[in-house]
Amino acid sequence: MSFASLSLNPLLIQSLPAQIKQPTKIQSLAIKQLMANENLLAQANTGSGKTFAYGLPMLNNALKPSNDSQGLVLVPTRELAIQVQQALAAIAESLSLSVVCLCGGVDKSEQIEVLAKRPNILVATTGRLLDLVNSGEFNLKQISSLVLDEADRMLDMGFWNDVVSIAEKINPSSQIAMFSATFSDALKQKAQQLMPVAKQVSAHQENSTNQDISEQLYLVNKGSKTKALIHLFEKQQWQQVLVFIGAKDNADALTKKLTKAGIAAAALHGNKSQAEREQVLNDFKHGSIKMLIATDLLARGVHVEQLPAVVNFELPDHAEVYVHRVGRTARAGHKGLAISLVCHGETQALNAIRQLTQRELPTTELAEFPVTDTPASSTSKRAPRDKQANRRTANKRSIKQFQSKSRPTRGGK
Repeated sequence: MSFASLSLNPLLIQSLPAQIKQPTKIQSLAIKQLMANENLLAQANTGSGKTFAYGLPMLNNALKPSNDSQGLVLVPTRELAIQVQQALAAIAESLSLSVVCLCGGVDKSEQIEVLAKRPNILVATTGRLLDLVNSGEFNLKQISSLVLDEADRMLDMGFWNDVVSIAEKINPSSQIAMFSATFSDALKQKAQQLMPVAKQVSAHQENSTNQDISEQLYLVNKGSKTKALIHLFEKQQWQQVLVFIGAKDNADALTKKLTKAGIAAAALHGNKSQAEREQVLNDFKHGSIKMLIATDLLARGVHVEQLPAVVNFELPDHAEVYVHRVGRTARAGHKGLAISLVCHGETQALNAIRQLTQRELPTTELAEFPVTDTPASSTSKRAPRDKQANRRTANKRSIKQFQSKSRPTRGGK
């Protein structure tokens, strides 16, 4: 199938990046439905071309002479908002169309000035958009199409009430589309409430990972993970690698260890200012940072062409997040490698990932890092009587209380 067969404006097709020759599967499925003005629930793996799958119909609609409405894309993070805006703006500019980004960390007055020029497409985070709407700076009735990108993440991050508030304020006849790599039962229920009638398309098996990603899982001691990561980085000779970790403090601590080992590393998490986050991302994309340690909150906006590998330094608490993490590599038809460093304490998280993806995902050991830790046991390591004795000891406050009752005190008869 060609882009021309999808009824897109020839001028729009001519404006596509030179490397894009044919539509991907999700683009073929989604564009057809969106061009027919259908509400849509679309599932496709990360890196399969979802941005153009919804962005091209929006741009096509903006090219219509009589159209004065606007398209709105909601995303969970600032980084993803910037990424989507840049991808669509690269096409829009040659067509005299405008795509703007509305997110926190940017002067609100500047965004108000931009809105006054009536941009064709807005890419926004929910918080900043509602701030502009509630202050009377923007009227959502102008929106003719609404897209929720990374919809599962917006639900996980607690933004769904904001999403509903925005959806209730747009024109009732507006088209609504929801895109995600994973759809939990909870998200499907929310989608049903938001758009009772919608077409459903799926480019890949639900909750599956990209076929072009090679997944390797290594069982290591928890205390050996940093050394194992450094070993793999040197052995694989990666030009760049994206490392996922759970907590901000852990990201900073790991970055310090890697820097001490001579690796150009940086952390990306919510405690950094917007300017710092943008600088770190820019440095990583341009290669001056070789290893980026990111929390899940910000990892959705990380897009690097031909990123060779990602590493799960810690497995995520939610199995769906694993699918998104590994999808940062092997994008746009390229091959990629996803490595997970797993310790015995993460067995439950690994089993949840296996159940979600319906794959075995076996673990192997690294010869250089033999596993000496033992699996955590659910049985008590201390007899109940010993625990009671320990509590009694903790409650004692004087030396006399520690002396045996069967033995008389010094000076006793």
